[in-house]
Amino acid sequence: MNDLTQREWRKSSYSNGENGQCVELATVGAGLAIRDSTNSDGGEVLVGPRARLAFLAALKVSQQG
Repeated sequence: MNDLTQREWRKSSYSNGENGQCVELATVGAGLAIRDSTNSDGGEVLVGPRARLAFLAALKVSQQG
C-alpha cells in the first residue's frame, strides 16, 4: 500500500471552496490519487496510468466546450 500522507496534493486554482465540491490530486508513480479536499482523511481513489490519461483527456475535452 502506498503512503499517501507524504504526497504533494494539488487542488485546482479555480477551486474557491465555497461549494465543498473540490478534489485534490497527487501523482502516484504513473497514476493518480484523488481525494475529497474537505475530507482528506476519508480515503483516496487510486487510478492507474491508463485511467489517468483518460481522465486528463476528458478534462481537456470538457474545457474546450
